[in-house]
Amino acid sequence: MQWTKVLGLGLGAAALLGLGIILGHFAIPKKANSPAPSISAPQDLDLEILETVMGQLDAHRIRENLRELSREPHLASSPRDEDLVQLLLQRWKDPESGLDSAEAFTYEVLLSFPSQEQPNVVDIVGPTGDIIHSCHRTEENVTGEQGGPDVIQPYAAYAPSGNPQGLLVYANHGTEDDFKELQTQGIKLEGTIALTRYGGVGRGDKPIGFQDARDLLCNLNGTSAPTTWQGALGCHYRLGPGFRPDGNFSADSQVNVSVYNRLELRNSSNVLGIIRGAVEPDRYVLYGNHRDSWVHGAVDPSSGTAVLLELSRVLGTLLKKGTWRPRRSIVFASWGAEEFGLIGSTEFTEEFFNKLQERTVAYINVDIAVFANATLRVQGTPPVQSVVFSATKEIRSPGPGDLSIYDNWIRYFNRSSPVYGLVPSLGSLGAGSDYAPFIHFLGISSMDIAYTYDRSKTSARIYPTYHTAFDTFDYVDKFLDPGFSSHQAVARTAGSIILRLSDSFFLPLKVSDYSETLRSFLQAAQQDLGALLEQHSISLGPLVTAVEKFEAEAAALGQRISMLQKGSPDPLQVRMLNDQLMLLERSFLNPRAFPEERYYSHVLWAARTGSVATFPGLSNACSRANDTASGSEAWAEVQRQLSIVVTALEGAAATLRPVADL
Repeated sequence: MQWTKVLGLGLGAAALLGLGIILGHFAIPKKANSPAPSISAPQDLDLEILETVMGQLDAHRIRENLRELSREPHLASSPRDEDLVQLLLQRWKDPESGLDSAEAFTYEVLLSFPSQEQPNVVDIVGPTGDIIHSCHRTEENVTGEQGGPDVIQPYAAYAPSGNPQGLLVYANHGTEDDFKELQTQGIKLEGTIALTRYGGVGRGDKPIGFQDARDLLCNLNGTSAPTTWQGALGCHYRLGPGFRPDGNFSADSQVNVSVYNRLELRNSSNVLGIIRGAVEPDRYVLYGNHRDSWVHGAVDPSSGTAVLLELSRVLGTLLKKGTWRPRRSIVFASWGAEEFGLIGSTEFTEEFFNKLQERTVAYINVDIAVFANATLRVQGTPPVQSVVFSATKEIRSPGPGDLSIYDNWIRYFNRSSPVYGLVPSLGSLGAGSDYAPFIHFLGISSMDIAYTYDRSKTSARIYPTYHTAFDTFDYVDKFLDPGFSSHQAVARTAGSIILRLSDSFFLPLKVSDYSETLRSFLQAAQQDLGALLEQHSISLGPLVTAVEKFEAEAAALGQRISMLQKGSPDPLQVRMLNDQLMLLERSFLNPRAFPEERYYSHVLWAARTGSVATFPGLSNACSRANDTASGSEAWAEVQRQLSIVVTALEGAAATLRPVADL
């Protein structure tokens, strides 16, 4: 997914000043008689407060939140999107359940919309240019919600205007290797239109719905597609080019794609609500989700926003009653224009880069809170695994039986850990939601939380109504999560994690869990790339040493933490140690590692196009160099990527050493 960067105008300067005041001066008491925060305060996680929050998170309130949020379509910058900005501000400024402060920050951004006068369309045309068949321009109005005046035509944002036309070919996922396979089959690609399917490359690169795809694909001519390219549309897939003579279209018919998108500068807002920390106000726990949707967006993103509003209500109520104030500051965020390329969260991370990178403990993302109601799914960086496991072990899973969320999770997604044995599988973060700029650009420990489906029962990669006008409140209420118990489970999980990160004296981030990931990456490199690298006189020895250094320093830091937890440590000493835990993720950033990918600077989690599941830069470089001669630029890039990884690991190991050591 491409990330669009447009310089903010208008209120940009005011936004910078406003957020600087909010985030930079938490320590100023709001009342004259309020005691000044003290770094020596012994505040730690209060289990009674944790239990209170768990008990007050209300499934019915989440349901009502979702009903209101998804009542109308709210495309980014639309009037309804702006109405929701005001709704968030109203909730977060409520005198009974609001937060310390709340503000909207508006940016002028470049968005893309279809033309109302000339709708985008895909046609099958005959040799004389006559239209034989037109694909659907709108979705069928099944429930009465798909035909409303604010329902936008399905389209691919930022697709350039034009009218390409040619014979149709089937290109599987549309990867570079897929197109090479078509050339190997003797298919000339110049002047053709490619039909691709979900997966393989970013979905943002692909327009075209399955019903229309079936009409086209099932009428293709040519040789049979490879077995791995076959799918489930109910016919045998062929490669083309062109249509078979006995099908629904004449053999000389071509596909015409007419795109009339337009670019517009629009205002889009982020909304921030803040709870000021009592002891460490300059350390931030961020929790966010985007607000904009393509249509009604009940699941994506409003299920996440419904949870966010309920969680902020419960914490805000405790705050206003004077019952609780976190040790560290909590920032709730509603991002604008995510569907157009993570615009709101990217603007935020760019504008406040230094402040966020120096002070943010972790970022928690709850975008689609509930895909389905089978089990929890968490993606994140290795240090967050421990706090997620601790939280989920204490929360009851929805449904029959008396399992914890953790025990239910391990039934569906698990792995065998050489350290812990059988544990739930924590997925890795890609770039599909607003966590992306936090992990890839800022190097902040991040996670994404959702309830999802049983993958043993379906090969689907997403829920059925994703990004359609059928993603409505009734769909969630009747089919996806009746009773909203899965939404409540996500709220409790996220709430427990927030409290543990914001209130615990020692940050519950376990950096030694990175050792397992690094060891698995190293083993993959040795097993799958070692012989190839040796042929080109490239040694993995420095990488082995660097991984061993990291493992030793992570273990030593864990021992120091254990020793301190047994005594009564100096809070400043704990603060320094917590900073080591917080800043570890930053040490894996190298902004020059992937010059072709501006925002991918994390050398462990950048996009991997190579087939070997190892360090992405090394995997990608080896894949490109595989068929080139020794001494080529491609092999020089392999050596460069290996050096980048070794340097990052050595820097990470140094970050974990005692602060007094250089």
